[in-house]
Amino acid sequence: MAAQSQYAELAHQLSAVGAVKRSLARILPAECPGGSAAVLTLLEAHGEMRMSRLSELLAVDMSVTSRHVAHAAQRGWIERSADPADKRSRILRLTPAGQDLLDELARRTTDVFARTLDDWTDDDVGQLNRLLARLLSSFGDSRDRRPDLSYPRTPMRQETPVRHRT
Repeated sequence: MAAQSQYAELAHQLSAVGAVKRSLARILPAECPGGSAAVLTLLEAHGEMRMSRLSELLAVDMSVTSRHVAHAAQRGWIERSADPADKRSRILRLTPAGQDLLDELARRTTDVFARTLDDWTDDDVGQLNRLLARLLSSFGDSRDRRPDLSYPRTPMRQETPVRHRT
């Protein structure tokens, strides 16, 4: 088991990953905000699904999911059709235009990494990929279930009653 200081450093480094994510968000086309890109990515990875499942995978409220879906549908990146099993529900699926956009986003992302990490060796990049995959695996896929992040419970310190002199 690693030392506590190493876990603290890991937490610090992972919080800094936000800067990497913000840099990657800058390469998104103006008409494709991050929420829409996430919708498209999940539909590509998991296939067609109901909005409720997409909301679970995004780990956001249904109203937020609905806004992202409406934005993507208005641009023709996804289509919504009646669910044959429940006509009140909609099935979401990626369109060819949505796949084209995802292909473009993947190309842009790959180009950014290639430019930014041009002084890294193939082994360095491979090791980072393996370790990040292992980290995700250790936590479980949070898109499918929530990891147990609760701290071990420790008994609260019992306060000694203060006696006042009378």
